[in-house]
Amino acid sequence: MLFMAFQASIGRRILAATICAGVLPFSVLPDKAVASLLPTASRAQLLSSPDAVPTRAIPYVITPERRAMLNTIRFAEGTWRGGLDVGYRVMFGGGLMPSLDRHPNRVIYSSRYASAAAGAYQFMPFTWNLVRRSIGVTGFGPEAQDQGALFLIQRRKALGLTDAGNLTPILTAKLSPEWASFPTLAGRSFYGQPVKKYSKLRSFYDVNLVELRRLRDLRREELTQIDDEEEVCTGSRIMCATQL
Repeated sequence: MLFMAFQASIGRRILAATICAGVLPFSVLPDKAVASLLPTASRAQLLSSPDAVPTRAIPYVITPERRAMLNTIRFAEGTWRGGLDVGYRVMFGGGLMPSLDRHPNRVIYSSRYASAAAGAYQFMPFTWNLVRRSIGVTGFGPEAQDQGALFLIQRRKALGLTDAGNLTPILTAKLSPEWASFPTLAGRSFYGQPVKKYSKLRSFYDVNLVELRRLRDLRREELTQIDDEEEVCTGSRIMCATQL
């Protein structure tokens, strides 16, 4: 797992500035060091370890390309909230659910619309039930929501395009039946609801992808340096020969 880091004396000011810009900075620090510098670590820049593989508990590895897409869905659905984890608690209409133990399954009336959508990716109750039955996630926490969104992307036959790292109009159109805020090829919402312009989604996605890939590369470099250090032998020639 990888996280952003700031120097303690200026961390809060940098965080505030980057939240206003809509993008969080990225770096690498051990988990305990991050916890001591930041009040809350955000999943918006959280990636799987470079050597991670899918498991039954975590069927989808979080790559830079996949995280950039997840962030872009949040941006489109109005749950970005500066990249902070509070976005995972957002219900339709902007209110916050009190608990992430389960989907709230509560219809909210706002303006001309009514919906029971909830979470960072605005899951409808019946959609979340499909997610739970299909990949066995428990609760409604951030990790479960991330995995659920990736399942829906795969269900729309768009995971391969997502992994290619290019947010094309075809990709957004494939996802438009799942997320009403994504435009069809005609530039409209699949459900006739408010929609984000493709150009804005593409700009947001590109900035995220560049930063997330940089974070991944930093982590890989760090792991390579650790491996190199472990290979250094300072004992006798006989003992060192066992490491060859």
